[in-house]
Amino acid sequence: MEHGATAIFLEVVLLLGGGIVAATLFKRIGLGTVLGYLFAGILLGPVFRLIGQGEELLSIGELGVVFLLFIIGLELKLSRLWALRRQIFGVGAAQVILTGAVLAGTAYGLGVGASAAIVIGFGLALSSTAFGLQLLDEAGETNTRHGQTAFSVLLFQDLAVVPLLAALPFLAPFSGGVSIELRQVAISAGAFLVLVVGGRYLLNPLFRLMASAGAREVMLGTALFVVLGSAMLMAAAGFSMAMGAFIAGVLLAESTYRHELEANIEPFRGLLLGLFFIGVGLSLNLAVIREHWLAILLVAPVLMVVKAALLYGLGRAFGEGHARAVRVAALLSQAGEFGFVLFSAAAAERIFAEETSSLLVAIVTLSMALTPLATYLGRRFIRADEEEQIDEDFDGAGSDVLMIGFSRFGQIVAQVLLSSGIDVTILDSSADRIRTAERFGFRIYFGSGMRKDVLEAAGIRRAKLVAVCTNKRETTDRVVDLIRSEFPNVSLYVRSYDRAHALSLRARGVDYEIRETVESALAFGGATIEALGVEDQLAARIVADVRQRDTARLKLQEAEGIYAGNDMMTTHVVTPEPLVKPRPSLHAVEKMPEAEDTGPLIEDDAPLKRRRGRPFAGRRRTPDKVTSR
Repeated sequence: MEHGATAIFLEVVLLLGGGIVAATLFKRIGLGTVLGYLFAGILLGPVFRLIGQGEELLSIGELGVVFLLFIIGLELKLSRLWALRRQIFGVGAAQVILTGAVLAGTAYGLGVGASAAIVIGFGLALSSTAFGLQLLDEAGETNTRHGQTAFSVLLFQDLAVVPLLAALPFLAPFSGGVSIELRQVAISAGAFLVLVVGGRYLLNPLFRLMASAGAREVMLGTALFVVLGSAMLMAAAGFSMAMGAFIAGVLLAESTYRHELEANIEPFRGLLLGLFFIGVGLSLNLAVIREHWLAILLVAPVLMVVKAALLYGLGRAFGEGHARAVRVAALLSQAGEFGFVLFSAAAAERIFAEETSSLLVAIVTLSMALTPLATYLGRRFIRADEEEQIDEDFDGAGSDVLMIGFSRFGQIVAQVLLSSGIDVTILDSSADRIRTAERFGFRIYFGSGMRKDVLEAAGIRRAKLVAVCTNKRETTDRVVDLIRSEFPNVSLYVRSYDRAHALSLRARGVDYEIRETVESALAFGGATIEALGVEDQLAARIVADVRQRDTARLKLQEAEGIYAGNDMMTTHVVTPEPLVKPRPSLHAVEKMPEAEDTGPLIEDDAPLKRRRGRPFAGRRRTPDKVTSR
């Protein structure tokens, strides 16, 4: 018993160590943690035979997919899910039906029996939920448009697993009775109804009761109970466990405990999902690969190309742009983990032999291993055509202010200008941003501010002021340089990226520049010290003092270089002014040198802009009575 326990602990240490090293290495070289976990499983299992329970680990690791779907469900409110219905039941359904039919027809044409061809075709048509969503999450693209489309397709594929598994007895050489299947359908519908009703009316009161206990472990246990209980209920009813967890997550998306649930589940999700990918590598049958290596190496890439081509065509047919269609096609071109379940069940039903099942699992595994490479190639393929183009139409353009760039910064600036009754011509080069802004009533013209003909068509010669609100420093510099050389008389107000960029813009002779983070950071800091008990007036004086010293330092750096004025950053305590200022003694007055009257650091009536080539006067405000030490 002691030897067995030691062996188990050794395997756990090997799994953790191998996963950590491989995931870190593969992440650093840009291939992602998914492929790292897979590689670790192949080394620990089939290559060095240090761990032999690949199937058991895979079944445990599938809980990672369950937790992943639960967290995704938490992020999807019912209204948002309804908004994705076109992608789910449009692109998703078309992908499963069309891809399954094409692959099944190909298998049948190669001499595979009709029943086996259907299982193989539709089994390979399913993509990997675990791989796809993990790659989207690592890239921060889950909430992008192509990420939502990919998720919709994966969601319908998970739904399709249920009828595919239910159809296996009918495809078997000896079919069972239909009455049993009808009974199973009734059980599935009943379980689904129980989960929806219970989740809507029982889960929130349950978490409210557990939260009142005040014990974190109780809330953690309740979260695990809800996720695993929902998954087991749906699995017993014939659905996938992942689908049950997803439904539970959607039902809790409106709950006030959503963020706490996500924080509790996230560590389990990451660990178990890593175990799942290691389990895939462990379960790889090298004997089958050695015997059929040429077929596997040929079929897996061909399968991915066929699926990617069909996905791309469907994406374009449903109105997706070229870039998004390519991203979705590359991301979902592999076969998925549900193929393991489907092929194993088909072999148990004697639809095809165990050797065929092992061969299909090897093809699925190789396609999953090639997924990070496919997504990388997809990004490279669309890099030159990343931005969607729309027609340039400048009918009606031309006003007092020309704004270049409608980013988050520009949107606020535009609201200020429009609220004051000033007409603004807005120019942006993102088709998606333009369409989104039009829904809120903004009229934006498509075009690049780095082209002279576009600027002239947008009315720069009639503009009194040009506001450059672009995101990237390189883009801003090119726009400023072009305007300064071609339209030298126009006033330039520019959003700067950081302090060094602000100094370079001043050297270019812009009329006004501001770092987008300055005022928001000052406001944030002021609100923070007020929350900690500092009086409002003193907090305002502290913020004003920091602003004043920052402006003075920037003016000094403009004259002497970026490393000048570091001593002005030294934090000093601003103390409340006494009610009655002490009058200096005669002795102190006699020792005071004559002060040169240079005026306040920030003049009361200093204009907001300046003439080119002259230092900024800073932001207009009343000088505060802050004593700098």
